[in-house]
Amino acid sequence: MSRPRTLDEAVIWHDVECAAYSADLQLWLDLATERPGPLLDIGCGTGRVALQLAEQAVDVTGLDSDPALVTALTARAREAGLRVRTSVADARSFDLGRQFALAVAPMQVVQLLGGVPGREATLRCVRRHLQAGGVFAAALADPLEGVPAEDALPPLPDVREDDGWVFSSTPVTVRADTGVTAIDRLRQAVSPEGELIESMATIRLDRLSPGELEAEAEALGFRALPRRGVPETEGYVGSTVVVLEAA
Repeated sequence: MSRPRTLDEAVIWHDVECAAYSADLQLWLDLATERPGPLLDIGCGTGRVALQLAEQAVDVTGLDSDPALVTALTARAREAGLRVRTSVADARSFDLGRQFALAVAPMQVVQLLGGVPGREATLRCVRRHLQAGGVFAAALADPLEGVPAEDALPPLPDVREDDGWVFSSTPVTVRADTGVTAIDRLRQAVSPEGELIESMATIRLDRLSPGELEAEAEALGFRALPRRGVPETEGYVGSTVVVLEAA
């Protein structure tokens, strides 16, 4: 029994767990309007943000470390008749040979970098790739903010259908671990014939406050601008967007 032939497994689960999220899209478009020019989408995945921005004529480059996700983004942009540059690279060590007016890191990308060393490496890379006065905007969230770990209620499952398959990803546990918030997800795939495949995946988000990120960035040549916010939805926690200008 195999998955839909058109999709890589990484693409499937990225789409299931991320593609439906839209609460932040207007914020990224607003920032792109305020800071016109080339835009870098860090951790672009299959193009949730990049494709929306490209539809609004933003000159966008998507960067991700997973080749399958970048390949999916490239194909989707081509099918939609949109121009999106792409690059397969690690956010902590990329070198694209061009600069941007705005770089964005949606959906807690900066909390997936392995702590302070990873964030500092990313901030240095971003700083080198920003035009004078350019801005880096990064979303932060804490699923346990203000909630005792034992009382945290996991959100509803994410569900997606493709080629007769039904994919579901349910956060069964949200727990505090050393320096991180760990989210355990039960991933289920049901074939057109009704056969079930299950697996577990754990996502670890660095515990990171907006003030901590701003302090780390200011030490590396950024200036903190007023923060933005993305409201909580039924299926997703809200986030604070830290806005950093290249000083």
